[in-house]
Amino acid sequence: MNNSLPTARDKVLFTPGPLTTSLTVKQAMLRDAGSWHFEFNVKVKEIRQRILKLAGVTSEKGYECILLQGSGTFGVESVFSTSVPEGGKVLVLSNGAYGERMVAMLKCLRIENTVYRTGENEPPDPAHVASLLEKDTDITHVAVVHCETTTGIVNPIASIGKTVKAAQRHYIVDAMSSLGGMPIDFEDACIDFLVSSANKCIEGVPGFSFVIAKRDPLFANESTTRSLSLDLAAQLRGFEKNGQFRYSPPTHSLLAFEQALNELDTEGGVEGRAARYKRNHEVLMNGMESLGFKSYLDAKFQSYLITSFHFPEDSKFTFDAFYRKLSDRGMIIYPGKISQVDLFRIGSIGRIFECDVLALVGSIQGALTDMGVSMR
Repeated sequence: MNNSLPTARDKVLFTPGPLTTSLTVKQAMLRDAGSWHFEFNVKVKEIRQRILKLAGVTSEKGYECILLQGSGTFGVESVFSTSVPEGGKVLVLSNGAYGERMVAMLKCLRIENTVYRTGENEPPDPAHVASLLEKDTDITHVAVVHCETTTGIVNPIASIGKTVKAAQRHYIVDAMSSLGGMPIDFEDACIDFLVSSANKCIEGVPGFSFVIAKRDPLFANESTTRSLSLDLAAQLRGFEKNGQFRYSPPTHSLLAFEQALNELDTEGGVEGRAARYKRNHEVLMNGMESLGFKSYLDAKFQSYLITSFHFPEDSKFTFDAFYRKLSDRGMIIYPGKISQVDLFRIGSIGRIFECDVLALVGSIQGALTDMGVSMR
């Protein structure tokens, strides 16, 4: 038997991304596009405008959307590299691996920073952020992850943003796992820079990230950027000059993303997609609780995008065996990403529906039975 032959359907990804995508999104990539051709440049312009519309902001209000080759991590680093001035300082609010990745970026960029860490099951306190900003006048920027997929916790970006604005600092939000699947009010949250990715809740494929930015803080330090390829201001200047990426664009990913945006609109926009994801999460929680699993986060901090569950206490349980048994049944989950507690993670996002989640719960029950694991 040749195990390399494609199956009728890919395994279903219950992950934080990349995600299961629709057949029509995949089919959109079965074309070639000239990266400098005027028809492709029109698509790029339309995609940029549609992202602004999705976010509820406009160019007339001073916002721009800049597409950038590379994953979401590239997008976050590009914001730091471009927007923080020489002598600037960033306050990072960290309660997971992606907050810590911001700290690592700043270290590599040699940008001064300070970190306000909370537990991985605890959001930052806006009042404490206000105190830190009052005490340290050297801080120019504050950065936070909206939905920290280390655990699935949602951080209060609106109340933090109001605190940052009151202190007259700039505000950077990593909304990688939330934009498109959770409503975000940019103006209410006082966001200066928001970063997201093609392959998360908009349900495109990997290949590029994008930044929604206010023009003034974006261009404030245009002459002192720390990177050539990650220069957001230069990338925007290129789009404004001739509609083109400065360097080779991810053409096929952009064609897929255009189709993904169409499907998001058909589903009812962010509200419609959020309703499906919420239902997926509700079915998941009911099913996992019926099996005896316990979720890691307090319900008031838990997103409906990704959920962390404790390992069973039975010594017969090993994650590797559990993972492989689910994979054999056509289901892919994610391991935990924190060191203090043994967890695994299940995503409710991507092109999955209630029936897929029910199938996953049934497969989990079957895997536990095969392993001889007791949940009682």
